[in-house]
Amino acid sequence: MAIAIRNKNEIELLSQASKIVAITLDYAKTIVGEGMSLLELDKAIENKILSLNAIPSFKGLYGFPGAACLSVNEIVIHGIPNDYRLQNGDILGIDIGTKYKGYYGDGAITIGIGEVTEENKKLMSCSFDTLHNTIDSIRSGMRFKEISAILQHNIESRGFFPLFGFCGHGIGTQPHAEPNIPNYLESNTKIGGPKVRNGMVFCLEPMVCQKSSKSKILADKWSVVSEDGLNTSHHEHTVAMIDGRAKILTEL
Repeated sequence: MAIAIRNKNEIELLSQASKIVAITLDYAKTIVGEGMSLLELDKAIENKILSLNAIPSFKGLYGFPGAACLSVNEIVIHGIPNDYRLQNGDILGIDIGTKYKGYYGDGAITIGIGEVTEENKKLMSCSFDTLHNTIDSIRSGMRFKEISAILQHNIESRGFFPLFGFCGHGIGTQPHAEPNIPNYLESNTKIGGPKVRNGMVFCLEPMVCQKSSKSKILADKWSVVSEDGLNTSHHEHTVAMIDGRAKILTEL
């Protein structure tokens, strides 16, 4: 399937959907804290998205039960909101999708609850810095495999490991579209494959593990962890290629 090239009007609608993601993530940071349950946070996120005239696109997507993926500690992505109450020292991934006038936005952050360890701070910094360093490096004409190589280098240079089996993706009138963008080179070569073009819109989402890249899905059939069982971190932005550079859409 070809990678869609979006026109100016489409990018504007994707920007609006993405801005709602950014507003909601910023709101979630202001209300989350020790003692709050994941279900309480999920409901607040859903209400915020609805108040901004958008739809929480994750709810019901492939059967997912929540409005947001809320991933605590060792869960890197796809954590299901439940009655767990956040504790001091936890790290929490908040991944939000929106649908606005038929177009989608997607973004994620990982934050600390109360006082977190230095190791967890380094872990969260790795996924955050990897995301922004990679976005800064993107140019029209490079290959998506080169983006994967940059993501992998940034993660491994910090002494961490990229999660295998999951990836960034295109986005538009569907929440997930071509291309798939792994956080690692799958074939050890940057030659071949599609090139980045102006008008493409896609999501980058480094998923960072401590000792092993191998992923495992838990018994709830959603929550993804590293086989090492250690804490993980995940950040995500939706970006659009404009004038040869990647512009972040999911930021205020």
